[in-house]
Amino acid sequence: MTVTSGRAEPRASARGGSPPRSPGARRSALGLDRDGWFLLLPALIPVLVLSVVPLLYGLSLAFTDAQSGSARGTSLTGLDNFAALRWDSLFWESFRIGLTWALAVTALQFVLSLGLALLLDQNLRFRWLARTLALVPWAMPEVVIGIMWRLVYHPDAGLLNTTLRDLHLPSGHTDWLTDLSLALPAVIAVGVWAGMPQTTVVLLAGLQNVPLELREAAALDGAGMWRRFRTVTWPALRPVAVAITALQFIWNFNSFGLVYVLTNGGPGGKTRLPMLFAYEEAFRYGQFGYAAAMGLVMTAVIAVILAVFLRGRLKGEDQ
Repeated sequence: MTVTSGRAEPRASARGGSPPRSPGARRSALGLDRDGWFLLLPALIPVLVLSVVPLLYGLSLAFTDAQSGSARGTSLTGLDNFAALRWDSLFWESFRIGLTWALAVTALQFVLSLGLALLLDQNLRFRWLARTLALVPWAMPEVVIGIMWRLVYHPDAGLLNTTLRDLHLPSGHTDWLTDLSLALPAVIAVGVWAGMPQTTVVLLAGLQNVPLELREAAALDGAGMWRRFRTVTWPALRPVAVAITALQFIWNFNSFGLVYVLTNGGPGGKTRLPMLFAYEEAFRYGQFGYAAAMGLVMTAVIAVILAVFLRGRLKGEDQ
């Protein structure tokens, strides 16, 4: 007589499937997931400690009256900092200057970098050398760039004025960084020069992903250079262009070191970007809570501008 137990033994399905995993196997799989998290901790902890925690702390300061050297402690003030900021004409003037700076630098960087990327994409002699030299500004720290361009703009011994005097032009004695009408354009020119390598490299990588067959087919169909760029190159390059433009706008608006070394916000606040204004409020006047409120407002406004920009560009791609 054959005795059978009341529990059916696991067996393979008629279709050749494997038997169901045991609880031990499920625990083993969960153990692997935990091991994966442990492997990520060395990368996550520095991000949390050095980025996320200071960010949250800075946001919390925006709702307090935190000041440097204050013996009475810090207390919550709610939206008082934002109410005061609403009527701070100096801050909004610096915000206008910051937008002018960011838009001008980003636009000029993109146009010039696109032209340089198209040139470097051609089969030219010594192309490798030109690509290497195009990366030189990227390898230089902002402080070094600022000091170098201060020497270029020097009113007496600077390279720019010396060249203009040698050409017998009337602008050979201009003090570019202290003139109220010329300081911002002079700083914008430096920002464009310093930021072109990043945009050029990204656009050049995008150009190299454009299929060569499409370009050749368009050329065989009689399309000129501009038509090939408009119908073949630009549609493939557009997602890359949108991404790098958005990133460059953020980086340029948050620029600090370059302008600080060049002009320190002068003359007369004509180059005082909002980051410089917030820096002065925090570390010169000790108003940490007020400066944190400025940072929060700047982040919110830039996020809205970028959302509108990206929405319009991505909507245009879908159509």
